Parts: sequence; C-alpha cells; structure tokens
Amino acid sequence: MKKIVTLLFTVCTAGSVFSQDLASFYDLQQAVSASRLRQNVEQLVAFGTRHTLSDTLSDQRGIGAARRWAARQFKSYSPRLRIEFDAFTVAPDGRRIPHPVEMKNVMAWLPGTNPNDRRVILITAHLDSRASDVMDARIDAPGANDDGSGCALVLEAARVLSQYEFPCTLLFVLFSGEEQGLYGSRHLAQRAKQENWEVVAVLNNDIVGNSYSSELGIRQNERVRVFSEGIPVAASEDEVRLLRLLGYENESPSRQLARYMANIAHEHIPHLEVRLVYRKDRFLRGGDHTPFNEAGFTAIRVCEENEDFRHQHQNVRTEKGIHYGDLPEFMDFEYLRKNTVLNVLTAASLAWAPAPPQKVGIQVKELSNDTVLQWQAPATGPKPSAYRVLIRSTESPQWEVSIQTNETSIRLPYSKDHYLFAVQSLSKEGFGSLPIVPLPIRE
Repeated sequence: MKKIVTLLFTVCTAGSVFSQDLASFYDLQQAVSASRLRQNVEQLVAFGTRHTLSDTLSDQRGIGAARRWAARQFKSYSPRLRIEFDAFTVAPDGRRIPHPVEMKNVMAWLPGTNPNDRRVILITAHLDSRASDVMDARIDAPGANDDGSGCALVLEAARVLSQYEFPCTLLFVLFSGEEQGLYGSRHLAQRAKQENWEVVAVLNNDIVGNSYSSELGIRQNERVRVFSEGIPVAASEDEVRLLRLLGYENESPSRQLARYMANIAHEHIPHLEVRLVYRKDRFLRGGDHTPFNEAGFTAIRVCEENEDFRHQHQNVRTEKGIHYGDLPEFMDFEYLRKNTVLNVLTAASLAWAPAPPQKVGIQVKELSNDTVLQWQAPATGPKPSAYRVLIRSTESPQWEVSIQTNETSIRLPYSKDHYLFAVQSLSKEGFGSLPIVPLPIRE
C-alpha cells in the first residue's frame, strides 16, 4: 500500500519556490565576462558576412571562416569539450536556397559524468547573418546583434560551464541556415528525434544584446522576453482534448521551462526580469526553437525586450543622418552579460538537478475538497533526495507555494478545482528539475 503524507502546513512561499545552491550560482555569475562577449561579437563581425550562401573557403571572410573560428574557440575552453561539425546538404527550395548547399552546425558537447544519465540540455543560437536582401551573399552583413549576440552568449556559456562537472550532457550549438529557413535547427531536431535523445530543454537565444526600442524611444536593460508555446504543437488530438479539459492550456513543458527561467532571474540575477510571453515567438515570426517544438521537445526562445529595427536586416549605411546596420556599437554588452548569466544558471540548475519524476498523477476517483498527488522516481540519472510540490491559483502566472517531501505521494489541503499543481525532483543541494503537472488517476 502506498503511503500518503497528509500535509498539515505549508513550508515555502513564492520567493523560495526554486531555491538553489547560492555559492555555486554566485561563482557562475562572476565568471561571465562582458568584455569577452564584446570580443566574440567583434570577431564575428570582422568576417564581413556570415550569410549561409557566402564563401566557405576563405579564412578571413564568410560563413566558412566563422564556423572554423567558432570551433577553435570551443576547443580552447576545455579538453573536455568534444567539437563536431554537424554537416548536411540542403537542396534548392525555390525560395532562399537557389542551389544545393552544404551547411554545418558548429557543436560542442560537454559529456556528463554519470554514464546512466542520458539527458541532454542545449544552449543554441544561429551563426548566419543577412542584410536587407536575404539573398545577397556578397554584401557586408555584420550580424552583430542578429545573431552575433546569441553566438557570443553560447560561446561564453560553453567557456564557463565547461569548467564544471554535471551528471548529464550539455550541448552548445551554433546553427546554420536560420535566415534562409531554420535549416540547421530543423536538421538537428530531426536528428535528435531519430537518435532518441533525452532532451531536457533547448534554450535558444536570438537577438539578445540590444536594449533600445526604435520608434518608441525606450531604453532599458532590465527585462528580457522568453517565448514559449502553450498547447504543444506536437500534441495529438486526444492529448489536446485532455489538456483543454484539464485547463492546462498554459501548462506545456516549454511554458514550465519559461517559468523556471523567470524564477532563476527573480532569485539570482540582480536587475533582470524575465517577461513571460505566451506566444511561441514574435508576432508571425519563428526561430530555431520552433523545429524542436514541432519534434515534441521542450524549447523556448530568449529575446531582448526592446528591438531596434534600424539595426536588424539592414544594409550598413547612413540616410538622413540615421545610421543603419547591425554593428557592435549599437549593442549593450552589460545587458548581453545578464542574458548570458540567465542561460548559464538555468542550464546548470537543470543539469545538477535529477531528472523529473515520472507518472505524476492526481486522484479523481471521488469528490473532495483536498487533493492527492502521487508520482514515481525518475528512471534515469541520479536519485532525487526529495521532491517539491508546487501550487498556484489557476489565474496566477507563477507558482506561489511549494512543499517539500521525501515521499512519492501527498495529500494537500488545496482544492483541485481552485489550484494548479506540479512536482519537481530535488538534488541534495536544492537544484530542481522541470516541474511536471499531474494527469488524472481514477484507480
């Protein structure tokens, strides 16, 4: 017979819902360097263009030179990083690929220390750039912010995190072909699906280094947007029907990841707030997290709060006294540093945490004003030292109450008609897995 713990009092409120080892997080934050981020962006810009169709043979200009430089950077950080050029060929598509093109994602694997832990956490950005004409592979397309900022972030995250050990694997990826149609991320998402990768999270970073809003004239560097899908695009009709029946339209794994990042920022990163955007991406647009969502993986996009469209997808020029073009002088590197810290802490917390609990359920066999949850230990990776139950009102965007238990079931003095619930696995240091929402149990 399963033991059910009856809760007599709550123990944590929203301010400590996702508590982690503060000393480890402080050291990680201190290691992230704004000056290194600037150096990486300036070097990427120095290649002139990183257009997908640009030169692959030169060592000074074009996408090939940029790929090889990025691989050397990864390699210089740690002998533990395993470098891979993930090559594939794209056929003409009648749109933005006029002839067969070999593309290469630049990847650095940081293998986990636990051979039984098959989880993979990805931090990603896209290496290619463009100017006003998306088909012009010859003109300068510096791509400092779009997406040199994301690439610099991924490189710096690899440098910092490769100095630590994690039970599971971290994968740092610079995609090719984003501006031509998300080709690099679509290729890798399908590879991950075919090879049965246990993807915990994909943290995609696209345009994360500017703090000024054109047209509106807003300048602030204390908020960053995290986009996440609601009902998973990969869900079946029956799964969608159940999610709507339960009122779980706002409870997808990707949305739980977005909330997780928001709590990381709230508790650990001074002067940075995550704005949860309940869309998969910017209005009518898409990024490299999208193919991972379509393949059924948990993936989000990190993007600056304010965008300056004079410095995106523009030829470098001056018109009527206004400077156009995506150049480093229009970026905010302290803002980029904070967004890098957000990725580093999120990835480290997830990697140091156990895998999420399995078969999380909520009993519905009888009417009641309390709630019984039950779950099973994860099947992979380190054993949890405890579990954390999260609770919030149905109208609240963030978890409000947390309760820790060593058992795999619990009775709560909260009505399932009024509240939403989830369960995390915890390490002994307090690192928590992604929360898992319960499904109905009638037995």
